[in-house]
Amino acid sequence: MANLPGFIPPPKGDIAHLARLSRFLAPHAKRIVGALAALIVASACVLALGQGLRAVVDAGLGSRDPAHLNLALAGFVLIAAVLALATWFRFYLMMSTGELVVADLRRAVYGHVLSLSPAYFDSSRTGEIVSRLTNDTTQLQQVIGFGISMFLRNALMSAGALALLFVSSPKLAALIVLGVPATLVPMLLIGRRVRRLSRDNQDRVADVSAHVDESIHEIRTVQAYVHEQADREAFGSAVTAALEVGVLRVRVKAWLIALVMLIGFCAVGLILWIGGQDVLAGRMSAGELSAFVFYAVLVATGAATVSEVWGEIQRAAGATERLMELLDTRAQVALPAAPLPLPARAAGRVRFDAVSFAYPGRPEVSALSSVSFSVSPGEHVALVGPSGAGKSTLFALLMRFYDPQSGSVSIDGVDLSRCDPHEARRQVALVPQEPVIFAASAADNVRYGRPQASLEEVRAACAAAYALEFIERLPRGMDTDLGERGVKLSGGQRQRISIARGLLADRPILLLDEATSSLDAESERVVQMALARLMRGRTTLVIAHRLATVQNAGRILVLDHGRIVAAGTHAELVRSEGLYANLARLQFLAEPQAASA
Repeated sequence: MANLPGFIPPPKGDIAHLARLSRFLAPHAKRIVGALAALIVASACVLALGQGLRAVVDAGLGSRDPAHLNLALAGFVLIAAVLALATWFRFYLMMSTGELVVADLRRAVYGHVLSLSPAYFDSSRTGEIVSRLTNDTTQLQQVIGFGISMFLRNALMSAGALALLFVSSPKLAALIVLGVPATLVPMLLIGRRVRRLSRDNQDRVADVSAHVDESIHEIRTVQAYVHEQADREAFGSAVTAALEVGVLRVRVKAWLIALVMLIGFCAVGLILWIGGQDVLAGRMSAGELSAFVFYAVLVATGAATVSEVWGEIQRAAGATERLMELLDTRAQVALPAAPLPLPARAAGRVRFDAVSFAYPGRPEVSALSSVSFSVSPGEHVALVGPSGAGKSTLFALLMRFYDPQSGSVSIDGVDLSRCDPHEARRQVALVPQEPVIFAASAADNVRYGRPQASLEEVRAACAAAYALEFIERLPRGMDTDLGERGVKLSGGQRQRISIARGLLADRPILLLDEATSSLDAESERVVQMALARLMRGRTTLVIAHRLATVQNAGRILVLDHGRIVAAGTHAELVRSEGLYANLARLQFLAEPQAASA
């Protein structure tokens, strides 16, 4: 992660990372205070049970008076009832706080991820991001809601029980004090290793998520190339790696718990032997010894629980570190301190002035070199050239997904690098070569560019895009779910949904990325009619691989190796005998041969 663009390393440390959750805990301070109050009451009740046990043994059983026994047991039950009620409040308040904090954290991380520049996603894996939003936040939910509460409860009870041990018998309490450091040694030494293994385990689980996301996302390609077995093996290797680290973490953690428990209960056994001698010699009552053993067990079990929860807290620290890495990542394309305003609806004048650009992940390769051109409002300009010439890069800069290293890109004379990226993008509608369809209804897919649009406006846009005729044949019409990535539609239908989205968005600048290249002749004819309506009255830039689709463009810009090498109409460029003429000759000669074949 440290080599990702815009990455700011989080502060180093172990549990210190949890302190960065304070801003998510602050809005729920009242619930946390209530939970802490309930925790203190519950801990006090547990400690009081020891005195109740002493009263039952000495005043009840020792006196052989039923009234005293009844009174002692009644007090014992009353304390237990208060303990149960306080425990309910503690558990409910802390667990619900964990749910609320994690919900806030997920919203914050997801919202921040959506604001990151494409450069970040060029260098990261979707599965890893999903793992952080799911696995890591779930780990935090368990620790905030349950782990920290248990840690504080047992630490508080252990401290109170230790104090009461000294009141009961300083000699025996000294033995307990000697045993406590013995339990802390494995916690400090082994606990550090548990944290490292927890971080490794989470990284391996992220790899598993990435494999699942990638293979399922491209399941048709996987099956078309009969790659299922190879993917199973790769996934199995990722699962095995996660399993090995997970099992090792559990093994180390099990040793930690076992050592702490062994040391604790050996100390209790020693105390029973010494205390028994004192009872036989008359130096201590049986009730006092019972209460002492009760408190000693509290100290031992409390220390064991603290050591167990400590490992979970350390694991949560690793999860927090991974989440904070996401929140610390800054978008390369950011909001300027004093952004220049753009008109609510721009006229659509586009200008590239001596623009040079290289992608952050490939700084040594120039994608554009000193590119300059302008497009008048309402003009239709085609961009042609071989793959890698820089056509899509021009679109990316105009959408302000990136900023150029030198030169400027402007809309209506306003430099986009000095604008709010959202305001710049609200001037532009994109119809990509591969239309993006979400797993939502047809209406919601069209409404994506303008969520507040009415159903009548959606229907009008669909009609203008020649999409209404097939949408109305769907089982539920506009309310039909189109499936993940629009699997229920043909290529031409998906493209018309995409065009309807652009029509409804109604933006002054239109970018068409070869929107008909993968369609059959009939679908292309319908889509071309829809595009003609979409282009009307808009500044339009078209990326074209098939030159037949741009012969009627007002102007054609020819790009090669990141430079504009020619410009003109189709007829002018064919006569020039340059790159465009060569491309046209190859395509127009090949098409009749393909048709005759």
